[in-house]
Amino acid sequence: MALTNIEIRNAKPGDKSFRLWDARGLYIEVSSGGGKWWRFKYRFEGKEKRLSFGVFPDVSLSEAREKRDAARKLLANGVDPGKDRKDQKVAKAELASNSFELVAREWFTKFAPTWADTHASKIIRRLETDVFPWLGNRPVAEIKARDILDVVRRIEGRGTLDTAHRAKQNIGQVMRYAVVTGRAERDPTGDLRGALPTPEKKHYAALTEPAELGGFLRSVDGFRGSFIVQTALRLAPLVFVRPGELRTAEWAHFDLDKGEWRYFVTKTKTEHLVPLAAQAVALLKELYSLTGGGKFVFPGARTTRRPMSNAAINAAIRRMGYDTKTEITAHGFRAVARTILAEELNQKPEIIEHQLAHKVPDALGTAYNRTKFLKERKTMMQLWADYLDKLKAGAEIFRIHGNA
Repeated sequence: MALTNIEIRNAKPGDKSFRLWDARGLYIEVSSGGGKWWRFKYRFEGKEKRLSFGVFPDVSLSEAREKRDAARKLLANGVDPGKDRKDQKVAKAELASNSFELVAREWFTKFAPTWADTHASKIIRRLETDVFPWLGNRPVAEIKARDILDVVRRIEGRGTLDTAHRAKQNIGQVMRYAVVTGRAERDPTGDLRGALPTPEKKHYAALTEPAELGGFLRSVDGFRGSFIVQTALRLAPLVFVRPGELRTAEWAHFDLDKGEWRYFVTKTKTEHLVPLAAQAVALLKELYSLTGGGKFVFPGARTTRRPMSNAAINAAIRRMGYDTKTEITAHGFRAVARTILAEELNQKPEIIEHQLAHKVPDALGTAYNRTKFLKERKTMMQLWADYLDKLKAGAEIFRIHGNA
């Protein structure tokens, strides 16, 4: 006779545990301590087995019967319900151990050493702030395009469309890593193509008018702040390298007698050589008396074991009264040099691009190398430094006709 809820509730514990049978292998075991455990008795391949369905009243009579019926269906299909439950637990444990955050941090640890420090810190901060709180605990294999869309639209809703695109890109990188390491079947970010508006292309602020640039150079000479920062400000337009390359420059990479600075460009994975004009060498020799005993040309304000802060130059530019969003920024010196060298000094584009450490297509098929056009670049860099001196002095500058 089938059990009822009243019978189960009224069952009192005795000196020994006993069973109250329902039907089709289901029973409840009442322990001497008063616990009431659901059990399912069955036979598989000639062996008697039991399966636990939980404790009454947490698992009701109707729920226990549903579990029994599901187990009997498995038996009818030749599946041991006990082994099936163990297999599911193992699968869930594997999914939990391959959460998106775990895979993302593994991916980050593997590839971060090949990136610039600033680039790596931005990626992990973006993941920790905008992605992990919503996707971090999810098994990476279960993440769908809709889940990713919810994350990036949340970022877009803050008015930071560019960050939303970058977050989507980083999620895609993690998902592709999960695919190649056997933790996911596919990268669903491809399904989101066109789901976000295309951000407007923004260029770094730059003073490309010679007269404005001359005024800025005079402001640098009047800068009231750290001598190290002022030297960086003076050197930046002379060498027009990426701000991160300037602030992390190491004395070991300079040969001031030859007037050369050689270093590895993280962004393009190439070695680069910057010919130093006489003005740049003079600035560096003066600074060497102050920081030459350490590793970095421009050490940090708090410790010489680290380079200058990545915000130091832009902060100094703002102190001089310039808007780094609309007028000039540390990265903007590259645009300044590219524009004026071409338009005012008639330098060849390929010479300028090589000096900017851009990868330039070579019709001869030869690999990019740091000494390409070295003679021409040395001449150009000195011409550029002399031109900046004239701008700073307020001299009237005339466009040079023909090749300089």
